[in-house]
Amino acid sequence: MAPRDSTLRTLVWTWGAPLALALPLLAAPLVLSDFRLNLLGKFLTFAIVALGLDLIWGYGGMLSLGQGLFFGLGGYAMAMYLKLETSGAKLPDFMSWSGLTALPLFWEPFRSPVVALCAVVIVPMAIAAAVGYLVFRSRVQGVYFSLITQGLTLIASILFIGQQAITGGTNGITNLKTIFGFPRGAAATQTVLYFVTLFCLGALYLLCRRLTQSRFGRLLVAMRDDENRVRFLGYNPVTLKTLVFALSAGMAGIAGALFVCQVGLISPSSMGVMPSVEMVTWVAVGGRGTLIGAILGAILVSLGKSALSESYPEVWQLGFGALFAASVMLLPTGVAGFLRRHAARLGRRDARGEAGARGDAAAAGMESADEVEAARAEAPATTGR
Repeated sequence: MAPRDSTLRTLVWTWGAPLALALPLLAAPLVLSDFRLNLLGKFLTFAIVALGLDLIWGYGGMLSLGQGLFFGLGGYAMAMYLKLETSGAKLPDFMSWSGLTALPLFWEPFRSPVVALCAVVIVPMAIAAAVGYLVFRSRVQGVYFSLITQGLTLIASILFIGQQAITGGTNGITNLKTIFGFPRGAAATQTVLYFVTLFCLGALYLLCRRLTQSRFGRLLVAMRDDENRVRFLGYNPVTLKTLVFALSAGMAGIAGALFVCQVGLISPSSMGVMPSVEMVTWVAVGGRGTLIGAILGAILVSLGKSALSESYPEVWQLGFGALFAASVMLLPTGVAGFLRRHAARLGRRDARGEAGARGDAAAAGMESADEVEAARAEAPATTGR
């Protein structure tokens, strides 16, 4: 019975928990206002980033502090197309203000939505693959890998700020009014964007779940625990790390593009060091190596941040920091780890109760059998008298 109960609990955790989270998200447009629905859609884009980060950190053991870079690259790729669509035949406003008279050459391909959508995924993945290959080939890991990714994010954000004429500078690319010809601010458009974001999150979750349950996922965990042993078994950790790092970057790029559609702007502040560190907190609070925990952590932390900033605008950052510190200390394995441990404890308690009940029944059966044997032993003696 124990293996069967364990399998049932695993099945419930694998599919029951995602369904329990998906049902309220599917019903959200029925009960939330347009503003709150747009806010929740933005949080779902954060969940996509957290999902990719959990894949490389929770399963691969690589703490990346540069996911904000890939998030921003995907966002800028989408914003370039949307800005050209909004501007029409005119030059984007920030370029005119900077003195440009013609559209830069590398902006021209982004008049096509196909090019923009491909760039959302390909550009972050290509940069991550190139950087990852060079770093992992040199066997850089641990905190050094984290510092390298953080440094790249800082360099990129400074570069984007300095190129006012082609990136919008500190303000970024703003005033995006249409999406594929539809008004971005319309309630119907926002509802469609919400469901598109939710669909992307669900599809990417299923992809990550499939990967983690395959041989590739088992190799990731083995590489996280003992990379040298994986190398001695004939596998190439450089290839594995590069692949998963590029995949997480592509997921961050998709999240950035959806974020731009939800919010209507992108700036270097969305791809800096602080957003990258905040992305790590989502996974830490939700629980590493669980996937569903990363999604839950991103939504809960973002909801807490939004609620505190609305209720206590002057001191919300202190309250948010205290809340994060308390959650890490009280829940070292994250929210998902706490729920899984609590469910396992209840399962063991039920199993002990069932074992005790079976033991009592067996004891009662033995007593009944003894009484029957005693009655049979007395029967011949009584007949003889």
